[in-house]
Amino acid sequence: MPQQTEEQGLNLPNPAEMAKTYAEVAQRASRIITQYMEKKAKDGVEAPSDEMGVARAFMDLSARLMANPYKLAQTQMNMMWDYFSLWQGSMMKMLGMPGAAPVAVPQKGDKRFKDEDWEQHFLFDFVKQSYLIAARHIHETVCCTDGLDEATQQKVNFFTRQYIDALSPSNFALTNPEVFRETVKSHGQNLIRGLNNLLHDMNEDGQLRIRMTDTAAFEMGRNVATTPGKVVYQNELFQLIQYNPGTTEQYKKPFLIVPPWINKYYILDLREKNSFVKWATDQGHTTFIISWVNPDEKMAQVGFEDYMLNGTLEAITQVCAQTGEDSVNLAAYCIGGTLTMSTLAYMAAKKDKRVNSATFFTTMLDFSEPGELSVFLDEGTIEGLEKKMEKRGFLEGSEMAGTFNMLRANDLIWSFVVNNYLMGKDPFPFDLLYWNSDSTRMPAAMHSFYLRNMYLENKLKDPGGIELGGVKIDIRKVKTPCYFISTIEDHIAPWKSTYIGARLPTGKTKFVLGGSGHIAGIVNPPAANKYGYWTNDATDGNLPESPEDFLAGATQHAGSWWTHWQEWVTALPGGSAKVPARDPAAGALKALEEAPGSYVKFRLDAQKQD
Repeated sequence: MPQQTEEQGLNLPNPAEMAKTYAEVAQRASRIITQYMEKKAKDGVEAPSDEMGVARAFMDLSARLMANPYKLAQTQMNMMWDYFSLWQGSMMKMLGMPGAAPVAVPQKGDKRFKDEDWEQHFLFDFVKQSYLIAARHIHETVCCTDGLDEATQQKVNFFTRQYIDALSPSNFALTNPEVFRETVKSHGQNLIRGLNNLLHDMNEDGQLRIRMTDTAAFEMGRNVATTPGKVVYQNELFQLIQYNPGTTEQYKKPFLIVPPWINKYYILDLREKNSFVKWATDQGHTTFIISWVNPDEKMAQVGFEDYMLNGTLEAITQVCAQTGEDSVNLAAYCIGGTLTMSTLAYMAAKKDKRVNSATFFTTMLDFSEPGELSVFLDEGTIEGLEKKMEKRGFLEGSEMAGTFNMLRANDLIWSFVVNNYLMGKDPFPFDLLYWNSDSTRMPAAMHSFYLRNMYLENKLKDPGGIELGGVKIDIRKVKTPCYFISTIEDHIAPWKSTYIGARLPTGKTKFVLGGSGHIAGIVNPPAANKYGYWTNDATDGNLPESPEDFLAGATQHAGSWWTHWQEWVTALPGGSAKVPARDPAAGALKALEEAPGSYVKFRLDAQKQD
């Protein structure tokens, strides 16, 4: 008996550590509450608004549902029978009898219910199935409501899903078996640590910014953005990085990458083994990349046109000056591709032939089908954003990141809530999530132009729909050979939407559909041998009319699209010609500093340089 008491005593939490943790929690909470109240008292508390029209959408939904009481009664009856079947099966399982098949099972790939107790323990299995039954019937009730217009229906579906996801039993301590076990094991220390993590993630405005990774584990140039090179040019918008050669000879045509300014460029240069930049350099390309500035209020009036004239066009000029070549191969990612195609249309009107080819990663040009992002892109929402941007001069990067995270809330929000706040664990160091949390601002004028002219009014696809630098932009006049790579699971730039846009330029166009999503499908090195991709070569540069036609006639290939792109770009006229390797320090431009440069190092979450 004494031995048992002694062992129990060893399992008790250390009183000194508990006291220290409680004190730290109390101190953080007191400071945050004080700062929050002081700010509200100073600024005045604004009445809550419904800029997105969510409340209005659900009021309309309620009215439509009440107009059809039979459907509601039928739904309730169906749900009651499902619960009756679940109760019967759970009782049999509790008594050790072989039960019937589950009434509700998680979708394939749903990581919330991967712990074996969700299936093996009758109580947690009952909770899980109860939730899934309710979720299914709620969704079926609201998803196809007679009389709702398409935009309202999409808004209702999206926010209903957010509500359902938030109420998952995996998000609560007592109904998550993994959290429950940890709570018993640690005598609740996980919840105390979790509360401390929660307070750590609250800023003085009372806003929660969930840490997805240990940001202190990474440093620019040391374990992310590590490919060696030099900054060879900079202006107020960007720094131009040229990378050191990886071969004794390089392709004659230099290669310039235009990343999005919503995020930082080093998604294409995370680590050596998955760096597209390093891989392209090792294939023999003289590789350059734009590193966009992280704007402040002084850049409020910088517009989309400035990003073209002083951004992409200036970068092309400087790459040609540095290498002595008269044209470049371009590649651009996401919104960077939208800017690049606008630039190509501008250059076509000006008879400027300094682009030999253009590659577009997950790029939308026709915004008629933007997917779930359309929930955030109606007139009321954009007006609300513009009011915020008018006050600050920019859109906070965290706000845009939060929008994207909501598109995959279970993976990008709730999994971290469970890990950080319920399990009480520190975020795991992960380079991709470090990049994802390294948000950038967007100048007010530029972002307003982009949202209104692209997403809201979809003017870019129309000949002369927008004007940049005194030129009416017409994508149909672009005859530059183009390569479009999109991904089948992309939730930000749906591939069928990018396909529609890929048919706008009139030169020979290659469209490739990769596996996975917006990031993993692009950052997919050949060595990983993952995902695969589809091509359709039947029409020799002229794309089939619809994405469905493309896929129906497509051939699936194993491995990475990177090697396919390499074959395509080097097969272009003059694409295989080579010159001695180019040293960034020996070009016509002066080397200003070592890569990754200073523009990329400003982090908004820490308000400091890395």
